[in-house]
Amino acid sequence: MEAKETAVSKPKQWVASVQEFFRDTSGEMKKVTWPTRNEVVGTTTVVIVATIVFALFLWGCDLVFYKAIDFLFTRFGASA
Repeated sequence: MEAKETAVSKPKQWVASVQEFFRDTSGEMKKVTWPTRNEVVGTTTVVIVATIVFALFLWGCDLVFYKAIDFLFTRFGASA
């Protein structure tokens, strides 16, 4: 039976492949178009505002459902 040839069994090839990986990664990172500070601030603001709006909406829904269920239980004799 032949021994499997894996990256672990060939340390020199493994080191070379890791070096190639980092070289390729570095080259790809240079191609990335990074956002400007204004774009980052703008999108962060949108995310924070949207989070607050949805939190308030869900809080309102929770409050309405709580009051409706409390009303039903109180009205039909299953009060807590």
